[in-house]
Amino acid sequence: MSKALGTFALVTVLSALLMALSLAVARHGYPYGAFGMKRLDGIADAGSFLAIAAIYFFSALLMMILPIRAAGIVLTHAADAIFWAAIVLFATIVGSLLARFAFGQGSALWALLNWRFLFVAAIVVAHLTMNELRRNILLRSLFFVIFAAATLACLFWSFSV
Repeated sequence: MSKALGTFALVTVLSALLMALSLAVARHGYPYGAFGMKRLDGIADAGSFLAIAAIYFFSALLMMILPIRAAGIVLTHAADAIFWAAIVLFATIVGSLLARFAFGQGSALWALLNWRFLFVAAIVVAHLTMNELRRNILLRSLFFVIFAAATLACLFWSFSV
């Protein structure tokens, strides 16, 4: 947990510094600042977490039914990577929005109230509780169904509102 929080904090600070640099350059009238802001804003979409969550929940579903060795391979080669990608992507979004807030765009932080960011929380909670889910056969069976439903919902449900 502390490694995840440390990574989140560091990536947030780094992306905030890059966004602040881009905003400062743009404020002085150079077009390169707008390019930097556009690149950082390009990944700041809460909707991108739907696909990431679908892949993570599918790998979690596999970990519930596979034998321990195969589940370990899925964990280390898929679920861990997706977990860290979700943390880094969310930290980049938070850092960019914090820099915009610091540069006088007071409404920038309201973007964090998008309900689709709950998928990041779901990935983090599922990943941090995966050991407990694997140990208990009842929880494993229950979460097999939950992860299957979550995977299908992330893939096929229209989360338009």
